[in-house]
Amino acid sequence: MTDLTLLDRDGGLTAVPLAEAPAFQKPRQPLRSRVAYAAAHVVPKTHADNTPGEPAEIDWDATLAFRHHVWSWGLGVADAMDTAQRNMGLDARATRELITRSAAEANAVGGKLVVGVNTDHLEAEQVSLDEVIDAYKEQLHHTEDAGAGAVLMASRHLARAARTADDYRRVYREVLAAAGAPVVLHWLGTAFDPQLAGYFGSDDWSVASQTLLQVIEYNRDKVQGVKMSLLDADAEISVRERLPESARMFTGDDFHYVGLIAGDERGHSDALLGAFAALAPNASAAIQALDADDEAAYHRILGPTEALSQQVFAAPTYYYKTGVAFLSWLNGHQSAFQMIGGLHAARSLPHLSRIVELANASGSLERPELAAARWHSMLTLNGVDVHAAVAAPAVETVGVPAEEVLA
Repeated sequence: MTDLTLLDRDGGLTAVPLAEAPAFQKPRQPLRSRVAYAAAHVVPKTHADNTPGEPAEIDWDATLAFRHHVWSWGLGVADAMDTAQRNMGLDARATRELITRSAAEANAVGGKLVVGVNTDHLEAEQVSLDEVIDAYKEQLHHTEDAGAGAVLMASRHLARAARTADDYRRVYREVLAAAGAPVVLHWLGTAFDPQLAGYFGSDDWSVASQTLLQVIEYNRDKVQGVKMSLLDADAEISVRERLPESARMFTGDDFHYVGLIAGDERGHSDALLGAFAALAPNASAAIQALDADDEAAYHRILGPTEALSQQVFAAPTYYYKTGVAFLSWLNGHQSAFQMIGGLHAARSLPHLSRIVELANASGSLERPELAAARWHSMLTLNGVDVHAAVAAPAVETVGVPAEEVLA
């Protein structure tokens, strides 16, 4: 078996054994015990001007093929979210086309799809509340016309325009009244976007959650759930336990999702996670285990991936998209490690090396030999002699027998 060369922050090299790919099986029937969406990224054209500030030029074949990969594992796709670089390179034109194309693909194969609805097509930074409402409605109508479900994303424009919690209640009331079907609300924390400070009227999550819960209570027939991305498991559980029965909690906590999805006697969270874009086979196999009432197998499969996700989403968290695209490249879902806006340069080689190490240890390399070859070529291109690595002691890696992952 090939050794895998790792690079530490001091430039030291270590060789570790390359683990075999886990024998996960695709489900033969829909997943039942949890609703799970993977927030998918976009793949740019390799020859495009993928530099900061340039318009997005998307490789539609690779981008849509990745969505089919997610659907093939029984997961839904959450598209045009922050994982797809909303507010970080994905411009309004590309966003509209992404939604239209993804919706057409989902409708063709019966895949579950929700997409982000925001106000980010507005050119002005400072706008009125009425303009925020109209902007939300414009994107909402495009989404519904395309045939996709909607996730009302947190709006930077609303965060700047709102002065009180009543402003949030008013905006959401008017936008939800225009929705043709129930939507998912999205509460994105400042770790993901510092410009959303004070969202829902307060920097204190316990105070802000009261506004969120009032929005849901006053609009029960228009809200199917909420995605919380505060990276605070206690906050998510607190809100989850106060939701009306009609609303689901979709965890967006890429640090603590294993326990939140497993839940306890008081309830569980469903999932809408950027991490699952990089872990679709693992996530599917884990939920299949829950479907078979095998919680031990669930934890055995998904538990080791949490350390990988924590590395991908390490501070500054808003650069997590680089790790998602990097793993996509390692696993053969795109031909080059490139991102729109030049964001592939947002993480260091030692940071990426740690991702490689944890992906190898957690059974998250779908094609280990390819991943090793690509990683080693990247090191070589950056002047690192991969053959100079010193062998490290073997470590236990994740390997789940196929017979333990029930379809």
